[in-house]
Amino acid sequence: MKEVDARGLSCPEPIMLTAEALKSGNGPVKVLVSEPHQKTNVEKLAKDRGKKTKTKEIDTGFEIVIE
Repeated sequence: MKEVDARGLSCPEPIMLTAEALKSGNGPVKVLVSEPHQKTNVEKLAKDRGKKTKTKEIDTGFEIVIE
């Protein structure tokens, strides 16, 4: 599973890193973000690309697994 650690980064960096990870691999991608709006943006990107997400809150923000 590819992992994108975008905690502490400003938009649009989390989206750009996530999009790149989705392009470069076939398997699931785990994305770590620190802000609720970043979580929403990553989930929207995944949905727009026909992917499903599983999101959970962690102590440093949110973990989104895109499949």
